[in-house]
Amino acid sequence: MRQTLALCAFALGLGLGASHLAAADKPLIGIVSIAATEANNVRYIKGAEKAAGELGWEVSVIDAAGSADQANAGIQNFAQRGAHAIIDMVFPVSSIGAGLDAAKSAGIPVVTWGGGLGGTVAATNGSGGPMATPIVEMMVEQMKGKGSVLALTYRTGEVCRNREVVMDEILKMHPDITVTKNEVRIPGYFEDGAQYANAWLTSHPAGGDALAIWGCWDDPAIGAIGSLRAQGRDDVKVYGINGNAQALENIKNGHMTATAWQDSFTEGYNMVKMLDEIKKAGASWQAKAAEVPAVVVTKESVETFLTEHPDAIK
Repeated sequence: MRQTLALCAFALGLGLGASHLAAADKPLIGIVSIAATEANNVRYIKGAEKAAGELGWEVSVIDAAGSADQANAGIQNFAQRGAHAIIDMVFPVSSIGAGLDAAKSAGIPVVTWGGGLGGTVAATNGSGGPMATPIVEMMVEQMKGKGSVLALTYRTGEVCRNREVVMDEILKMHPDITVTKNEVRIPGYFEDGAQYANAWLTSHPAGGDALAIWGCWDDPAIGAIGSLRAQGRDDVKVYGINGNAQALENIKNGHMTATAWQDSFTEGYNMVKMLDEIKKAGASWQAKAAEVPAVVVTKESVETFLTEHPDAIK
């Protein structure tokens, strides 16, 4: 009893609560998220937590709030805590070198969601480029190869950078489509999407060429929808990627044209299960990408999609 009380007092002195003591015997999976409250990040984390629970592991999440410096500090924190493994969500491998070095020194495997492979990263999924292809191709087809696009980008995250590259490559083949690019912030993407749309709409009145707004993920595009509705503009097509609940609602209501639904819950679940394989394989493990295909959702397909994936709207 005295030893238990002494241990509790020591833990409290370090700022640790009883929950940390209870979890002390469970292997720790550290997750560093680029935006832990963003819908797609939330789904991934929930999938990871479900798989971790089945394996008897504990999950701890650090929200880096879009900052690569905070991401490196978060990974270093988990390395110091002796984590079983670490998941980097969206930050590119090139921006988390200090964190990867700390994890390597501690013998801790790191995997990424949308952060790509490279360095000592053991596995990745949720890569951005492949998900953008069907949406950008649909946008070009529906614009009939000419008009103007407002592209809402985000270059700190590997996922959005790759999606922008895909957009650039496809639009390069359609010179009659002009593109205006504006980079949004994390946090602040809803507000930035609305602000940039307001400015862009002023110079792109209705009745002219085909108009479209493309978000490298749903949320900036949803912010832009607020501006479209406030100005009574129904002549602009809106495209997103990730398929979060708000995007699906906007598609149902006719405010968004299409999104590519990313099954991030399954991606999170699969990655933690793969971590079990990585840990068991040790030095024999070969780095790999294990992608989960996206599903394009439109006004015509949204009801069928929600019947098949009822949790997607929650």
